[in-house]
Amino acid sequence: MRIADRLWDSVASQLGRPHGIAGRVVGRILNRGNYATVTAAVAAAEAAPGATVADIGFGGGIGLDQLLASVGATGVVHGMEIAPTMLDEAAKRFRSELADGRLVLHTAAMDEIPLPAASLDAVISTNTVYFIDDLAPAFAELARVLRPSGRVVLGIGDPADMARMPFTANRFRLRPIAEITEQLAAAGLVVREDRRIRNGRIEFHLLICEHR
Repeated sequence: MRIADRLWDSVASQLGRPHGIAGRVVGRILNRGNYATVTAAVAAAEAAPGATVADIGFGGGIGLDQLLASVGATGVVHGMEIAPTMLDEAAKRFRSELADGRLVLHTAAMDEIPLPAASLDAVISTNTVYFIDDLAPAFAELARVLRPSGRVVLGIGDPADMARMPFTANRFRLRPIAEITEQLAAAGLVVREDRRIRNGRIEFHLLICEHR
């Protein structure tokens, strides 16, 4: 493997699962780079005070911060991550919220959500589907844990824009948006709106989903 290929493969690996000292830096970069997308996803989720919500693949934790503000003192936020480094960082950053039960952290992927059926009012997940091999069980889990009146918001970079990024040739699985919406529908989640936002060089799709 060429040096440039090894470099981009390392970048892709950190983006998919930030780890070690470099991963802590990546988490901070993700918070800055994804701020606009995550903020838009939280707004689209429309989580009310007192709601129970989740951020799946929360990375640097900016979504946890914003969801905690949305649901207020009586709500609960579940943060799910597969990266131990990001879980450790969140545990340090949100000590008081964890202590008072407003935030619960889980080592979990989208296809194995450790929550009861119909337990969430809203779920957000941004920049995660590229790293999921099989969308069917993951989306089935989203449908299972969502309450009938709930909402799922997926933030996904436009595949054409993402393909122009040098790191996405490694470890990223870029799917057409139509394929993703079909998989959501098969799981019982209908995309009510494909909201577009521009974040730097990439246009993002916010797929706002509800139960069929």
